[in-house]
Amino acid sequence: MPVDDTNSVTRVEVMLAAVDRITVLTGAGISTASGIPDFRGPNGVWTKDPLAQKTSTLSHYLSEPDVRKRAWRDRVAWMTTSPQPNDGHRAVVRLQERGQLRAVVTQNVDGLHQLSGIEPHRVHEVHGTRWNTRCWSCKDVRPMHEALERVVAGDPDPACLRCGGILKSDTILFEEPLVPEVIEAAMKASEECDVLLAVGSTLSVYPAAYCVPRAKRAGARVVIVNGEQTELDSMADEIVLGDINTVLPRLCGMYPAS
Repeated sequence: MPVDDTNSVTRVEVMLAAVDRITVLTGAGISTASGIPDFRGPNGVWTKDPLAQKTSTLSHYLSEPDVRKRAWRDRVAWMTTSPQPNDGHRAVVRLQERGQLRAVVTQNVDGLHQLSGIEPHRVHEVHGTRWNTRCWSCKDVRPMHEALERVVAGDPDPACLRCGGILKSDTILFEEPLVPEVIEAAMKASEECDVLLAVGSTLSVYPAAYCVPRAKRAGARVVIVNGEQTELDSMADEIVLGDINTVLPRLCGMYPAS
């Protein structure tokens, strides 16, 4: 029975130390301590500014130049702050160092898992990445910084240098299909683990949230670590509620209990 107390922290710490294959599913909550706000929470980007959601909706992005200009301003501001991995990200690296990390399935587009030291082939970014641009017309992919340099130089809506088409970040917008190969890899990683560790996600966005029942059906134990209740708490073997940046390092063996 999931219990959200000090005993559950100890049980999860022991559990994670004893297994061979851990797949970690991460959502926005693991990155908030790096200064990246979530989208749907009480202080989320869309909660505070519903118009910001237009920049993440494909039809608006493609048809409205002002929406694209807003998106480019937001990208410049985001890159200027240069978010860095926090102790939550480094805790996942500890699992890799112990030889236990099967994969990281992340709903985040910030690239902080790779920046923290997770081997890129282990990271399945189900919603894409902010670190590249992709042309909507010819699909040309280039580093994001190249387009941002053009924005800073005065081009508010930079076009594709190859074909003149609309540039977007290489993230998955609303109304845009996911990449089947990435989703398949995420589900496989969920089925091939001893423990699925879901961190910082409301587990309300699909198909990423399907990782939980897929892991459960395959015989894995499910541990949920979050700041509040999630929609899939009933499937968890253990639940730890608390500050991710504080509790996750202990769960993953970065430091002992004080």
